Amino acid sequence: MYVRNSHLRVGMNIQQTENLAVKPFLKWAGGKAQLIDAFERRFPPELTGHRLSNYVEPFIGGGAVFFAINNRYGFETAHICDSNEELALAYRVVKTNVDALIDTLGPMETRFLETPQEGRSELFYKTREDYNNNKEKTDFLNFQSSWIQRTAELIFLNRTCFNGLFRVNLRGWFNVPFGSYKNPRILDERTLIEASASLQNTEISMGDFTTCEKFIDSNTFVYLDPPYRPLNRTSKFTGYSKGGFSDSDQVRLAEFFKTIDHRGAKAMLSNSDPKNEDPDDIFFDALYADYLVDRVPAKRAINSNGERRGEISELIITNYPTNCSTSMQLSLSNNSW
Repeated sequence: MYVRNSHLRVGMNIQQTENLAVKPFLKWAGGKAQLIDAFERRFPPELTGHRLSNYVEPFIGGGAVFFAINNRYGFETAHICDSNEELALAYRVVKTNVDALIDTLGPMETRFLETPQEGRSELFYKTREDYNNNKEKTDFLNFQSSWIQRTAELIFLNRTCFNGLFRVNLRGWFNVPFGSYKNPRILDERTLIEASASLQNTEISMGDFTTCEKFIDSNTFVYLDPPYRPLNRTSKFTGYSKGGFSDSDQVRLAEFFKTIDHRGAKAMLSNSDPKNEDPDDIFFDALYADYLVDRVPAKRAINSNGERRGEISELIITNYPTNCSTSMQLSLSNNSW
């Protein structure tokens, strides 16, 4: 039987979580938890002393960077966005209805763990079917009680599907198969409560990355983590939303980066490094030729071939100088675009 730890949430707010290392409440393929240290060494110095009062993240995903720094650096306001409407909905529920979400998730976890191993797959696929069938009935713009159930189902699927992936087909239906875990932690009550507290200073939007433009000024730090450009033809995992993210979208994003720069904001962007597969591929080096392009080591997380899961380099691009000796500054001029 599920028993809720109601004492965890007694007046908790963002000030009380200021020094906590808040964790993402979703498992997320391509999440940036492993790169937080590399990012921190490259954050703009203005973050210390609270000299940047606003934070913007247009591709929130699992939120590893947001949760790592929102409380720590004392932003007065934060704005997060994602084109994945399911994600935007989930963040809104965690922010405003975390108690009801916990009360919904608890029995779902209990039922799953009490189901014999051979019956769990059926329960998973039934939940996935309900989740997909109810998509067309969900109003993503106006709050309704069904949001809570839908977010609970999303977390359930995220914790019990293969590799914790979020992938949709062209119809926008979640299509990741069952993960066959023995004792998955479906309800992480403390993480949800801490995430909710961290979101209290945050406005959550749904839409293309340009939706966040109106929130950006010279007092803003912007972190951009778009769907990564595939390293090769067999690694095209950009199915976080049914529209995908093409090379033309990457070009649009580079123009958006220029806009951010011209507004005087500090901007950091991460992406895959095409030179892992083709040393002559200068796609991103050319797109961001007027900015700082840095290559850092990361572990490959998405590959069906275990022998291909190893250390590769990823890109960190900034519009300000960093103190990292490995940085490769091709050019740093705001006036050359």
